[in-house]
Amino acid sequence: MGSSNFLIQTAIYLSSALFLVPLFKRLGLGSVLGYLLAGILIGPYALKLIPDPEQVLHFSEFGVVLMLFLVGLELESQKVWELRKTLFGLGGLQVLMTIGLVTFATHLMNFTWPVAIVIGMGISMSSTAIGLTALIEKKLLSTPGGQASFATLLFQDLSVIPLFMILALIAPNTQESGFDLSAVAKAIGVIVAIIIASRTLLRPIMRMVAQTEIREIFVAFSLLLVISVSLAMQSVGLSMALGTFLAGVLLADSEYRYELRLDIEPIKGLLLGLFFIAVGMSVDLKLIANSPLMIFGFAFLIVLTKIAILMGLGHLFKYSFRDKLLFGVALSQVGEFAFVIFGLALTQNTIPRETYNILNAIVAVSMLTTPILLLLYNRFLKLQFEEQPRDQITENNAVIIAGFGRFGQIVGRVLMARGITATLIDNDPNQIDLMRKFGWRCYYGDASRLDILEEAGISKAKLLVISLNDPIATLNIGKLVKERWPHLAVVVRARSRTDAFDLRDIGLNPIRETFYSALVAAKQALLSIGESESIAEKVIKHFEHHDSDQLEATRTIRHDMNAVRNMAEKGRQDLKDLLIFEQENMARKE
Repeated sequence: MGSSNFLIQTAIYLSSALFLVPLFKRLGLGSVLGYLLAGILIGPYALKLIPDPEQVLHFSEFGVVLMLFLVGLELESQKVWELRKTLFGLGGLQVLMTIGLVTFATHLMNFTWPVAIVIGMGISMSSTAIGLTALIEKKLLSTPGGQASFATLLFQDLSVIPLFMILALIAPNTQESGFDLSAVAKAIGVIVAIIIASRTLLRPIMRMVAQTEIREIFVAFSLLLVISVSLAMQSVGLSMALGTFLAGVLLADSEYRYELRLDIEPIKGLLLGLFFIAVGMSVDLKLIANSPLMIFGFAFLIVLTKIAILMGLGHLFKYSFRDKLLFGVALSQVGEFAFVIFGLALTQNTIPRETYNILNAIVAVSMLTTPILLLLYNRFLKLQFEEQPRDQITENNAVIIAGFGRFGQIVGRVLMARGITATLIDNDPNQIDLMRKFGWRCYYGDASRLDILEEAGISKAKLLVISLNDPIATLNIGKLVKERWPHLAVVVRARSRTDAFDLRDIGLNPIRETFYSALVAAKQALLSIGESESIAEKVIKHFEHHDSDQLEATRTIRHDMNAVRNMAEKGRQDLKDLLIFEQENMARKE
């Protein structure tokens, strides 16, 4: 009977998701909102198909853990270190300012100081699941605003221990000090153990598992790895998501990270969808129906307050308006960790049951607003991206072109003129539809994925042309190819000098997309103001060689802005002196 009930509930979850999520995706409302409303529909306050959402919520939270592990796999330790100012500066200020402002405001509403502090701590948290999922889905995680959101969410996970200490201190009739040195020592010990194990034990073990050549065994090991790290972190009171993120970062330079990502990605997607459904089921529709103005009013007030705080901090850290707005919208909701804070405060008798129920309803409503706000963000800033099913690649050619926009098309046309056929891959469905109208056979897919490159015949190809618009994806493909197929010829496009630095660091020789066209424009400018053809030709040639040397010299000192500025000033003077000297030589010859 129990197994039958489990299968029935599973069928309900899958049916509701299959019906609503594609519908909301097609309407441009995003998958997260579809999952949330599916949960509301089947939950105990609507159709009552699922009576107890709490058990599902606890189980499905593992999807958030898997997501953070996969995010960690995409980052190297150096990249995380580069985020330290944003992590502790922006993230720390966001948590402290939100707690302070909300605590003071709720105390003015006649709440006691302990209750006000609990509310402030809960509201300071944002939803890692909703925020990161939406950013990844909209392909905005690599933007400055997306990176600021990610760093702030990571800091919120880091703040778990001090927030729990504060809860213990303000609990009524507590006999504990709230500051347990042994617990802190255990937490540090577990983190050190994870770091040591990842550097010494994991790779030999993964090598042994991989040598079995049994795919399901590697999948089982991948899940066991994440579960083990999660349990270790949970045993010392730390965030499971923080622990698995750390494990992912430590494995980011492992040769098995692509297999880990491919194995865990589908499971992560299902569990995250289940998590959003569980959040939707926890929305108390009766409470909202009885006090709609209070619940929706406070939820919207909190969302607007958090947007104002986040955008203010974004302005302080000199982000553009687009990135400030993205930062504010992505983290405007109250997160799932607020349920934990409010639940613990309830068990400690810090907040009454009625307040607890109202707070949970407000949290759930605030979560519903984020997909809608991100939709408006995309509409206003014209960043909407529509997904479509990936094509099956049915040809293997000597050349693969990843990214068939304006840059990749020129390369493809030249190759075709010489009778060379290339396999074309792009991740923009609108671009693919346009190319097919002009007779190009272009496949939809993410070329940074190992399985797609293998499907395109990368192991037998002679050349890979990387001409994507996304610099992060370009760098990821470059790293993957250099590690897996080091002898494959690679032609890669760089959108800027900064991107060129990163690509040179991994051993590629990038072509800056606007550099040579700008040289042609500069030559035409010289000719237009009366310079001769020979002088214009020499000036452009000298500039090209000088800039290439300057690019390589700047790469080694690019993190020192004073040194970069000094080199740029010296380079401009050196180039000017060189051109004057060349002009005088030509004058003497004439």
